[in-house]
This record gives sequence, structure tokens and C-alpha cells, in this order.
Amino acid sequence: MPDVATDYYGILGVDRGADDAALKKAYRKLARELHPDVNPDPAAQERFKQVTAAYEVLSDPEKRQVVDLGGDPLQSGPGGGGSPFGQGFGGLGDIMDAFFGGGQARGPRSRVRQGADALLRMELDLAETAFGTTRELTLETAVVCGTCGGEGAAAGTHPTVCETCRGRGEVQSVQKSFLGQVMTTRTCGRCGGIGSVVEHPCGECAGDGRVRARRTLSVKIPAGVEDGMRIRLTGEGEVGPGGGPAGDLYVEVHEKPHATLVRDGDDLHARLQLPMTAAALGTTMKLDALDGEVELDVAPGTQPDAVITLRAHGVPHLRGTGRGDLHVHLDVQVPTRLDARQEELLRELAKLRGEEQPGSSGKHAGLFGRKRR
Repeated sequence: MPDVATDYYGILGVDRGADDAALKKAYRKLARELHPDVNPDPAAQERFKQVTAAYEVLSDPEKRQVVDLGGDPLQSGPGGGGSPFGQGFGGLGDIMDAFFGGGQARGPRSRVRQGADALLRMELDLAETAFGTTRELTLETAVVCGTCGGEGAAAGTHPTVCETCRGRGEVQSVQKSFLGQVMTTRTCGRCGGIGSVVEHPCGECAGDGRVRARRTLSVKIPAGVEDGMRIRLTGEGEVGPGGGPAGDLYVEVHEKPHATLVRDGDDLHARLQLPMTAAALGTTMKLDALDGEVELDVAPGTQPDAVITLRAHGVPHLRGTGRGDLHVHLDVQVPTRLDARQEELLRELAKLRGEEQPGSSGKHAGLFGRKRR
């Protein structure tokens, strides 16, 4: 169902041909009645937001033109759908700041802040991801400045209270408007809202409280991890500005392909080529598995694409006990070329088994025999 454009003219109570003076007069009248400082009723506060939004739209020539064409410039996204009085309305805060002060002071913010997380890729072979391992990593991250200890000031000095905001991190000013004198609050431009200034920055970190450095870290990989998994190392990431607490380091596992084994969760799959005669007579074959070489018993009469499962020869479970299985897929190889003696022996075998042969004659000749004649 299509969205209905907001009637901004109706909200302000003005005609569609109202000029700027009429818009301002209507808004000033309604604002004085509905402002939260005058009318604490929640319904009045919501009405005040709507009135302010309407004035912001109609006082902007471009937005007003959109309204006159039947659209709504404050609908969120193409085609509308959002409320013009919700979080997406950026002009409401600006107009309220200009007319009514912009809220209460929040005080200075800390110079010390949390550091960022870091991500590192690690390539492991199948045996390492299956049974676990310990790796030594060398990485370059932000660490606390050893010269200033994270304070950011040169030796023998310390951050001083900002003279502009007196340590509050914000400054206030009084402005005149058609509603009278209003007080606005904004972040201090000199200290950036921190409340203190580093007059003499540390020469090593330039006042940031941290420097880049290489360090070595021992990482323990648990048994059973899979490709794409991430291991979280708490507090091993980037140190924050001002020597703040470090973020976390995430080690992303990338498993390298194995020469003969294919992993599927905690199970492993292998393909083994088997001569036709061995499949018929049965045999014992050797296979390189995760735990080393294992013997595989092939029963007589094994058919093509048969699967032999070796229990608990797969990857250990990451959570819990036990292991997956190893599934060996048998690929029976049929010879493509035979010499005269081999062909003679196969024909003799077929005769003993009473099987039809290509080139045979008589009333029992099969398809190949009939085609040959």
C-alpha cells in the first residue's frame, strides 16, 4: 500500500501560498504553546516535533517544492515508508538547537578509549586442524608508548585543563532568535570535548599515547577446528588512544587442501583405485590416514563404487569426545587393453562361469555375437 505524504501545511495551520513570514509566525506561535519547557505533556512534545519538522520542510525551498509536487522529502528511502519525526529526521535537532538551546551539557569525554580489534589469517594443514597445534605469530599492532606511558605528554609535563571550556569539554553561548534569547551548547573546538590539552606532546607517539611495534604471540589452536573458524584472543588487539585497553585479536583458520583426504565436517573421505582382479579375489591394501598408514581389507567380490568405513579414523570433535569416520571410496579399474594371452584367459573364465562373450556363436549368442555376425 503506498505511503501518504504528510500534510505539512495542515500541521502548521497555513495556506499553501504562505510566505516565509507567515510560516515563521505560525511556527513561533505553536512552538511557544508546545515547547517542552512550557508544556510537559508527552502528547504536546510529540506535537512539537511534528510542528518543528513541518517548519523545517516548508522553510526549505527545495523540500517545499517536493511537498507541492505531492511528495514527502522526509520519507526514509525511495518511495517513503518511514516516519518524518523519527530518528531519520536530521533537521529537527538543528532547529531545536537554534531556537531552544540543544540540550544539557554532558561533560568531558575521556582521552583514554578502547582499542580496535584485529584480524589475522593463519594457514594450517589438515593434521594441524584435526589434532591442534601451537603457532608463534609475529604481528605489528599498536602498543602503549613506553616513553609517556600512554599519557601523550612529553617527559616532565602533563595534560593541562583546557582554558576555553574550563575542563567541561563543552562551551555555551547565548543567541537571539524570534523566540527570545536561547542558550546553545556545543563541543569545545580547542580540546575536542576532552577537557584537557596536551601542550607538549610526547616526541615518540606525538601525543596519541601509543606506537606501532612488532611483537611475538603464541597461539594455541584447539583440535577439531574447521576452515573459516575464528579464534578469539581477548586483549591481544590494538591498544586504544591514550593507552586505553586493547581490543581483541581474531585468528581466522584457513585449512590447506590435503593430497588424498577430503574433509566433510569431522568425517574424512578418500578414493582408492583397485584393480579388477583384486576386487574379485579380495586383497589387503594400505592407505595414508591422519594417524599414519592403515591397512584396508577388501572383501572378495567388491563392487565398483563400494565404500569401506573406518570408524573413529576421522577428525576429533571440537566440542566433546570421540572422532569422525574415514570413508574409503573404491574405484575398480577395468583394463582398457589386453594382450592375446590375457584375452584368452578372460574368455576361458567367462566360459567357465557361463557368461556370454563378444564373438560367441550358436543359439545362445548374445548381443555382441549377433552384431559381429
